[in-house]
Amino acid sequence: MKDAMIMGINERPPLFRWIPLSFQHVFAMFGATVLVPLLTGLQPSTALFTAGTGTLLYIVITGAKVPAFLGSSFAFIPALIGIRETYGMPSALGGAVAAGLFYCLVAIIIKVSGTKWLDRALPPVVIGSVIIVIGLNLAPTAMSSAMNDAAGNYSLISLSIAAFTLGLAVIATIFFKGFFNTVSILLGLVGGYLFTLIMGFFFPAYQLISFDTVRESPWFGFPRFEVPEFRLVPIVTFIIVSFATVCEHLGDTLVTSRVVGRDFYRNPGLHRTLTGDGLATAWAAFWGGPPNTTYGENIGVMAITKVYSVWVIGGAAFIALILSLIQKFGAVIQTIPNPVMGGISMLLYGLIASSGLRTIVESGVDYTNKRNLTISSVILVIGIGGGVLKFSVGSDMVFQLGGVALATVAGIALNLILPKSIDELRKGKRAQSR
Repeated sequence: MKDAMIMGINERPPLFRWIPLSFQHVFAMFGATVLVPLLTGLQPSTALFTAGTGTLLYIVITGAKVPAFLGSSFAFIPALIGIRETYGMPSALGGAVAAGLFYCLVAIIIKVSGTKWLDRALPPVVIGSVIIVIGLNLAPTAMSSAMNDAAGNYSLISLSIAAFTLGLAVIATIFFKGFFNTVSILLGLVGGYLFTLIMGFFFPAYQLISFDTVRESPWFGFPRFEVPEFRLVPIVTFIIVSFATVCEHLGDTLVTSRVVGRDFYRNPGLHRTLTGDGLATAWAAFWGGPPNTTYGENIGVMAITKVYSVWVIGGAAFIALILSLIQKFGAVIQTIPNPVMGGISMLLYGLIASSGLRTIVESGVDYTNKRNLTISSVILVIGIGGGVLKFSVGSDMVFQLGGVALATVAGIALNLILPKSIDELRKGKRAQSR
């Protein structure tokens, strides 16, 4: 007999179950989706709007065959911040639009030639090392928010708030089960916020939350949209970073296939899922939201509940869209203190770096092989050490490539140039001689 709690991809639940099941996915994605715009200077309400509409776009492009929610991507945070500081946010958004369109180009190539060339250019030793760089590159931002006050000075008050927030999120992640485990980031955010609010009633130093903006905001209205601008350097930077995010998409799609029990690489096809992800990313950046990506948090919800319905995912996307239109809700999000964000970021950024380690370990990368050791070493030093390639292009333009983007280029180049082990080379020569 079929378990009543299991729903297939195309099954539509009754309304009284549909709404709470969809809200569960909203809770799972919410913390990370609004955290990215808060860290990069974008609007949380715009991120909710583009996540909701981007997910609906993805569902349409994949023929409603893949249950996946798309939210704000952490992998593009360094590029968003770096390009924003140098060229302005519109140029960063233009680069993100180009990255989404690059996904579509890769999708066409995959449709024609398959995925073997991706495995050659981006093996686990490169991808894992780049993901580690993405997480560790953000570590100073997390610690600055956790330890400093609004003026940038060291503050034990800020550190205590960050520590409480981090502790609650860690406890929820490790010890909570089921639904509450999937919303551990949200629990940490809410707990840190309430801790700051309550302590502010007793100690003036903790009064970091002001509701003036909330009172002045209207109840309903459209999110604040921003028009992208297109410049060469931001476009190149984002396209290079997207090599790593394309592989992230491949991994997420594979995990979703295993959870649901369907081969999404074949049906609807990897080219369809990648096109959906790419167009959702370009769509998000076009409206002023952060680039999108398929969310592991929501994959976790499906794994726990065994509810794989695309209708449930679509319902969550619709709820996110409605929340983006409630302006007071967006104003409340912006009152979250920096130390709370810092505490959550300490965990999230560390998890990004740890996922890179997991990629390397699970792929069986052999670090007794000097080739692998060399590739990882160069990627880590360039990416974490702040390596920059910069030169003038004409009289009024400077080309600059640094951080994650430069580390990715260096890793790909070394992987393609460095010879494999002596034994592998000898095998290749013997095969040629035959």
